[in-house]
Amino acid sequence: MEKGKGVMGAGRRWAVDLTDNSTSPSSRDVPDPPGFSRTSLEQDDSTVSRQKKDAESTWKAQKAWEVAQTPFKNLLMMGFMMWMAGSTVHLFSIGITFSALWQPISALQGVGKVFEPYKDSKVDLIAPKLLFIALNLGGLALGVWKLNTLGLLPTHASDWVSSLPPAQEVEYSGGGIPLY
Repeated sequence: MEKGKGVMGAGRRWAVDLTDNSTSPSSRDVPDPPGFSRTSLEQDDSTVSRQKKDAESTWKAQKAWEVAQTPFKNLLMMGFMMWMAGSTVHLFSIGITFSALWQPISALQGVGKVFEPYKDSKVDLIAPKLLFIALNLGGLALGVWKLNTLGLLPTHASDWVSSLPPAQEVEYSGGGIPLY
């Protein structure tokens, strides 16, 4: 027995022929119901394809803006984690701080790859990319600020030159914040 052949012989075993060979009036002679328009069904392909392309372009633009705003969520979370880590120098605070520095740097290196799926001739990606870059630079500034509060940034000449005495902490009566 050949593959695809039924038990009964040649052809398909279960086939239905839907062609109308009758001499009776066909359904095309029946008038359309009120409110029905065949012109809407017979739109040319260029209009339909243009509408699909426009819908795809708006979708890509929306997704590009969503991707551009994701560093804001990371910025808030990293700020909270840095606050929870405290201002003393220990392994956890240093790890959080360097993570806060590394994430924006790696994100800024891959801006082109992040927005690659949303490239389109009708989608302007300049503004979402600028927002993405600005938010990541804000995250980088947050990490540098935390490095400074931990005292890990070389901000005085004595940090660079070993023969100079270290900077003195001067306290004022306004709350014990050290001044240099």
